[in-house]
Amino acid sequence: MTTATGRALSPAQRRRRLSLALLRAAVSTAVLVALYYLLPLDLVFDVPLWLPLVVGLLILVTVATFQLKRVAQSRHPALRAVEALAGTAPLFLLLFAATYFVMASQDPASFTADNLTRTDALYFTVTVFATVGFGDISAASQAARLMVTAQMILDLIVLGLGIRVFIGAVEEGRRRQETTTEDDS
Repeated sequence: MTTATGRALSPAQRRRRLSLALLRAAVSTAVLVALYYLLPLDLVFDVPLWLPLVVGLLILVTVATFQLKRVAQSRHPALRAVEALAGTAPLFLLLFAATYFVMASQDPASFTADNLTRTDALYFTVTVFATVGFGDISAASQAARLMVTAQMILDLIVLGLGIRVFIGAVEEGRRRQETTTEDDS
């Protein structure tokens, strides 16, 4: 890892930067999870389910686009990518967890679990994302099955294309840094 002036960072500086990046990533994830548990999701019960999901996906795309630009422009793109993924991946998962929670609240027969809690919805979302699917909670209604199918398709896109795009942003940032270092010489 080098600075914009081209000099290498000491091991202590590298550890400090890595520690700060991991701390920011952990704080970002913790804030998103706290918001998931604290936001009054019962206010969206009267809104068609697709509307908050579409708005949430638009927010996710906006956040991811912003983060990709920051990664590509960063002096330390790999560290910035860790932070970016720590913000966008939980946002993606929490968006679906919130959707499942609202869906189950609107129609308790949507899932096999009685009275799906926020924790149940988050757990279900992560098991679908990880393709573990323990089977203790499953989609029961047609609408829930369609939503889970949409999540599975988007999971594949996020894992395949999304990770590749972030790696490309890191490579772009490194190329930009090398060009800046060469121009300074």
